[in-house]
Amino acid sequence: MDRLVNTALTAMRGAMARQTAIANNLANANTVGFRAEIANATSQWLNGETYNTRAQQAEQVLGADMGQGAVTQTGNPLDVAVNGDGLLTVQGPEGDEAYTRRGDLKVNDSGLLTTGDGYAVIGEGGPITLPPYDSLSIGNDGGIWIIPQGGDSAQPQRVDGLKIVSPKGSSIAKGADNLFRETNGGALPQDPTGSVTGGAIEGSNVNATQALVQMIEASRSWETQIKMINTAKEIDDGGASLMRLDS
Repeated sequence: MDRLVNTALTAMRGAMARQTAIANNLANANTVGFRAEIANATSQWLNGETYNTRAQQAEQVLGADMGQGAVTQTGNPLDVAVNGDGLLTVQGPEGDEAYTRRGDLKVNDSGLLTTGDGYAVIGEGGPITLPPYDSLSIGNDGGIWIIPQGGDSAQPQRVDGLKIVSPKGSSIAKGADNLFRETNGGALPQDPTGSVTGGAIEGSNVNATQALVQMIEASRSWETQIKMINTAKEIDDGGASLMRLDS
């Protein structure tokens, strides 16, 4: 009986983890460059004094769907869509190096270049700070070109370049802040072949219809486990009643 209840509780925790991931995906269905989280079941072996012969399933977030989202032309010179599997480098909340596909870039009052969610964009020598300019463009290689205020429009100046990295051959993981990091705490090198498309942004790769179906499935799984626990309780109560009658 205890084994049945424990199995149901494990399944409920898995359903809850899956629902949390799906809810986060749905909440970010319109977030620029968002990568959908993937929750799946994994085996957890029950350790004993002899061989590990039993395993329970536990569902948890295992990674992110790195499939590309739809790219939209915006004409905004600060917007960039990263090509291929590349990632933009940003400064995380703790000052660490992190990575994102979010390319809706902004320039704050001090000239700091940030993503749409406020993370400083890393360039060739650290966070990118732009001087006052009349116009700006970002090349396919991530180079940032400006016409300084009052400058000659025929003579653009390259002031910095986006640090574009590739996750190939490295292990990265997605954090709760939706940023990717190297799992061993290191920094990825710049990809010399990395490129962007200027004047465009990549949308979320969340399929809202599919996510809603997954949410319904997770909810039904939760309900099934509740029924299993209630059934186990009824069986236990029935057995206890029979024992009282026999006595």
